[in-house]
Amino acid sequence: MIHKWQSNDTAPLLRLWLESTTEAHPFIDAQYWKESEPLVRDTYLPSAETWVWMDASELRGFISVMHSQFIGALFVATAHLGKGIGKALITHVKQRYPDLSLEVYQKNSRAVNFYHAQGFRIEDSAWQDETQHPTWIMRWREDQTPLA
Repeated sequence: MIHKWQSNDTAPLLRLWLESTTEAHPFIDAQYWKESEPLVRDTYLPSAETWVWMDASELRGFISVMHSQFIGALFVATAHLGKGIGKALITHVKQRYPDLSLEVYQKNSRAVNFYHAQGFRIEDSAWQDETQHPTWIMRWREDQTPLA
């Protein structure tokens, strides 16, 4: 079900990204995400390695890793949240990279809790001028001692 995205056609990824990110961030005006689509399409996705979860040839989720360390995107179709897709995608990239980091909005408690449950720890915070909201910088390392 998980395989590397091999296509230059990013339209399915962008549709899922826009739907999921708008849903996950109700505290940010949806117009911001629409205006960010060219950046995601032309910069982030081409510079990342992306793996997708497909089910009956339908995209259910994807994860993109930039520079072999930064998770720039992890999105699961809203109708499929809570079914293990996000966890499977995270596990997939953890098997390929020994040190991963990401940035998540502090108000997105569902995502913060999800990443924490996957072994990511908060290392820092940042302020996003574009959205006027704070984020957490979270990190996972293969050699870190898991919590009991």
